[in-house]
Amino acid sequence: MIPANIFDAVHYLNVRKPLLEASTLPNWCYTSDEFYQREVKQLFLRMWNFAGREDEIPEPGDYLVFDICNESVILIRGKDQVIRAFANTCRHRGAQLLHGSGNCRSIVCPYHSWVYGLDGKLERMRGMEDTLEFDPAEYGLILLKIDTWAGFIFISFSEECGELNEFLGDLPEQFASYKFSDVVCVRRKEYIVNCNWKLYLENAMEDYHTPTVHMGSIGGQDTVPIQTTGEWDAIHMESESSVAVLPEDESTLPHIEVLRDLPANGTFFTAIYPSTFFATTQDCMWWLQSLPQGPQKTKVIQGSCFPKTTVARDDFKREVNKYYDRWDKSIPEDNAIVEQQQLGLNSVVSRPGRLSSREPIVHSIANWVLDHTISV
Repeated sequence: MIPANIFDAVHYLNVRKPLLEASTLPNWCYTSDEFYQREVKQLFLRMWNFAGREDEIPEPGDYLVFDICNESVILIRGKDQVIRAFANTCRHRGAQLLHGSGNCRSIVCPYHSWVYGLDGKLERMRGMEDTLEFDPAEYGLILLKIDTWAGFIFISFSEECGELNEFLGDLPEQFASYKFSDVVCVRRKEYIVNCNWKLYLENAMEDYHTPTVHMGSIGGQDTVPIQTTGEWDAIHMESESSVAVLPEDESTLPHIEVLRDLPANGTFFTAIYPSTFFATTQDCMWWLQSLPQGPQKTKVIQGSCFPKTTVARDDFKREVNKYYDRWDKSIPEDNAIVEQQQLGLNSVVSRPGRLSSREPIVHSIANWVLDHTISV
C-alpha cells in the first residue's frame, strides 16, 4: 500500500539506518510516477549530468543529441572549436531540431526551416518579415550550462548547480593517472531496459549478484568500497590483469603505463551521481549512462574508450572484439535481471528487504537519493 504522503521522512527511517541494520527503499521509489517526478526535479534538472565525450564530436558541425527525463540537448562543436549545449527545441514553435549524431553546417528546423548557426544564433527565419517588433537576436537557441573534465562533457539545466569541479570532488585527483584526456570513444551502444534508473545503477555498483547473474560470462567479483568526496561513490576490485575481457580470452592490448596506486592494481566501479557508471581498468574504460525515460523505463548507453596510442596499434581492430564480446555478453545479463527485479517490485505485496555487507553502495545510492528528495 502506497501511503498518502510518500515524501514523509518517517517512511524512510529504516533506510537511514547503518548498512547492516538498514532496509532497501520502499517499492514505490521504483514504481511511482510521483516519486519519479520529484527525482527529475530535484536531481536531474538541478545537477550535473554526464553527456558524452569531446572526442565524439571532433570537427566543427559535429553534434550529439543527449536525451534524459524527456529533455533533449544538442551538443555541437562550433566553427570556433567551442562545444556548446543547446536545448533541442526551435524558438519558433518548439519542434525538435536534431536527432542522434552527425555533422551539419547549420541547424535547420524541420518544420518551418528556421536556420541557426553553430553558435546558436538565429540566422534566417523566412516568413517573419511582417512580424512586428521581432528581434532575431532574442530568439537564438537556448544555451545550457556545460563543462568538461578530462574530455568528459557534463551539462546542467540549472544555472544554480555550482561548479563541476566542486560536484566531482576528489574524483579527478583519484583518477588522474588514467590520463582520460588521451582516450577516445570507439563505440556506443544503446539499450532500452524496462526498469527504474536506480535499479540499473544499484546493480552496477554491487558484486553480490555476479556469481549468479554472470555465471556464464565474467563470473564472481570481490570488491571493497573506496573513500570519496563529492557526488560520487566507488568500489575497487583488486586484479593484476584487466577484467574488460572474458576470463577465457587474453588480450595483447597494453596497460596504461602511467597508472599508479589502486588504478594500477585493479578496477574501479564508480557511480557518478545522479545516474552514471564508470568502469576503469588498466587498459580501457567504459561507461553506462542510465537515462530515465519514466519511472519504469531507462535508456542505457554504453560507451567504450581506449587510449589513442592503443587505438593506433595494428592489432587493435582484431583485439578490441574480445572487449566487445565481454560487454555484449555481460550487459544483457544485467539488463535481464533488473527487468525481473522491476516486475517483482510492481507487486502490491512487495515490501522492503534487508541489505548485506556486500551492498554498501546500494545503501549509499538510496541515502543519496533521499538526501535530495525527502525533507528531513
